[in-house]
Amino acid sequence: MSTPRPLEGKVALITGAAGAIGTATARLMHQRGALLALVDIADADFGDLAELDGVRTFTADVTDPEEVAAYVRNAHEAFGRIDIFFNNAGIEGPVKPIQDYPLEDFRKVFAVNVDGVFLGLKYVLPIMLEQGWGSVINSSSVAGLSGAPGMAGYNASKHAVLGLTRVAALEVAAKGVRVNCVNPGPIHSRMMDSLDDSAGTSEDKRDKSVPAGRYGRPEEVASLVAFLASDDAEYINGAFHTVDGALHVST
Repeated sequence: MSTPRPLEGKVALITGAAGAIGTATARLMHQRGALLALVDIADADFGDLAELDGVRTFTADVTDPEEVAAYVRNAHEAFGRIDIFFNNAGIEGPVKPIQDYPLEDFRKVFAVNVDGVFLGLKYVLPIMLEQGWGSVINSSSVAGLSGAPGMAGYNASKHAVLGLTRVAALEVAAKGVRVNCVNPGPIHSRMMDSLDDSAGTSEDKRDKSVPAGRYGRPEEVASLVAFLASDDAEYINGAFHTVDGALHVST
């Protein structure tokens, strides 16, 4: 039986592509037929993704307008269009109460998680609007739906991503472009390990913190992103979608 390829020939631009969720999403989209423009910071390891047919890699600082404009321009020039944009780059920042949270760290988290998402939208949307089609998926988090002690920068930034998603969707909905966001819960990744280590969370306590009894896999987020990118989701716009083992229901 042949593997379904609902993204056959589509061009997907992915930021934060060397991270756990970015890599899993890139791999799945490639399996489903997409051509890939992968973006991450200098020295990021794209692994074997960089060797696949139909894949181009680019380095960029998503907080720098000139570098964002460049990665978008380079991706467009390489493939001739951008059908899918997974606006995924993000960082977690420190785990500290607000009174101890350094302003420098707060601004850095916002620069990557909010400015980076905003700039991606700013430079990708004109291409999609000119095409008359496109699907954008922004990365938020369940932290964008509730509070978490010690995570002022991350929580506030992920709430902001949800707001940007809603504004962008309203601005482009009548022009054939969709903008949604995904809100993962705890997912096995370097970021989650870092947060758990900072909070002193044991492995047993990690699993018990989620109603499903386990952390999610990057591939489970990738499946949701790939669906939202596909034509099967063509009437889904301006929405947030959790993939979190019912965590947001319990908070």
